[in-house]
Amino acid sequence: MDDGLWARIEPLLPPWPDRSPGPKPVDDRLCLQGILYVLHQDIAWQLLPRELGFGSGQTCWRRLDRWQKAGVFENLHHVLLAELNAASELDWSRACVDGSHGRAKTGEPRPARRRSTGARRAANTT
Repeated sequence: MDDGLWARIEPLLPPWPDRSPGPKPVDDRLCLQGILYVLHQDIAWQLLPRELGFGSGQTCWRRLDRWQKAGVFENLHHVLLAELNAASELDWSRACVDGSHGRAKTGEPRPARRRSTGARRAANTT
């Protein structure tokens, strides 16, 4: 990962608590490189080679989860979109939005419940 991209990402990462238990955590940049390696190579987290220096797959997965919950990737997405838009590098005429990008309307009337016309067992008369 080049220094320019890291300079954009690093300020978005949540800080570590001053007194976190356990050993010193793996550097955030190395963890991010480990996450990208796992995603790019399409391997299981536990197969991340320790020789690469990214920490264990479990460490990288936990960091990914922590960053996701902190909204790091959503914020990065907004930062990069703003930079591209400011540089006139986005062609908004080709933009596409599907249902996963918009909020569902609330308060829409639901159809009234109707009595089922399906077959039912006859009542026992004996």
